[in-house]
Amino acid sequence: MLAIATLGILSSPVAADDHVSPNGVRTLTPEGGIIPTATWSLGTRAGDYIFVAGMRGIDPELNALVPEAEGRVRQAFLNMQLIAESEGASLRDAVRLVVYVTDMYRYRPIVNQIQQELWGEGPYPPRTIIEVDRLNQDDIVEVEGTFYAPIEE
Repeated sequence: MLAIATLGILSSPVAADDHVSPNGVRTLTPEGGIIPTATWSLGTRAGDYIFVAGMRGIDPELNALVPEAEGRVRQAFLNMQLIAESEGASLRDAVRLVVYVTDMYRYRPIVNQIQQELWGEGPYPPRTIIEVDRLNQDDIVEVEGTFYAPIEE
């Protein structure tokens, strides 16, 4: 079983900065992604699944938060999408999303609008949306996702 898992990891694209654990979990650092600011990574691949860390509305080119709410929510989803796509998954391959907002009344409609914009008329992945007191840098939204992308052999 370990040999099959190792073969799968070796056959999928690995960036120079990616690290692989003894059990084959690969840390993802795709080109064009935001730069983590502390003790976390953008995502990991474990077998056929991609786990994307909470992404906020940071413009990767400027390394700064997008100024307005709609653009910031969109950018958070685009940052998540970039990581998923770097491993061969699309937004349609999302098996679960978690969205954190600091004001459910104000930001949930924007999240819904951006999801409709990015996913079209659906179907939509399972999603949990949670109102929290505060996010890093006093941001308004954070989006994390799990994606299914079988490793091609």
